[in-house]
Amino acid sequence: MEYGIEIGALFRWVHVVAGVAWVGLLYYFNLVQVPAMAAAAADQGGPGGAGISKYVAPRALFWFRWSALVTWLAGAALLGPAFVDAFTLQPAYAAIGVGAWLGTIMLLNVWGIIWPNQKRILGMVPASDEQKAKARRLAFLASRTNTMLSIPMLFFMVNGLTHKALIGL
Repeated sequence: MEYGIEIGALFRWVHVVAGVAWVGLLYYFNLVQVPAMAAAAADQGGPGGAGISKYVAPRALFWFRWSALVTWLAGAALLGPAFVDAFTLQPAYAAIGVGAWLGTIMLLNVWGIIWPNQKRILGMVPASDEQKAKARRLAFLASRTNTMLSIPMLFFMVNGLTHKALIGL
């Protein structure tokens, strides 16, 4: 399936904007919110992290998980007929394929590990204190893994985007 320039440009725009939101929120969680929550929990005299847990985290997690999915879907649409070649790492598509696989792993981490555990942490589903402690650790590790994968993922995807077949030349 080949897209006209307008549709391809639309998918590229959606992919980039959703990707900026996804990776931006990933870095927000890891560099801002997690340390802030730890500091708030340690601050016995202050208000604690209730405001973040109740108001900020659920909204940020909504945008985080849906921007992840939209980024992946728009990227898959951009690959179009090269989707299978990219995911099977055919020589001409290996760079974009590695980026796509890293993005896929990150997407699965978001929906399969981070989000289910965050629902326990935030009290959206019932969980004991022991289950919440385990959920915090799993969500933390999956999020840190995604942060580390985001660097090579961005490198390979930008590198792969220079491929003539993918930029419509």
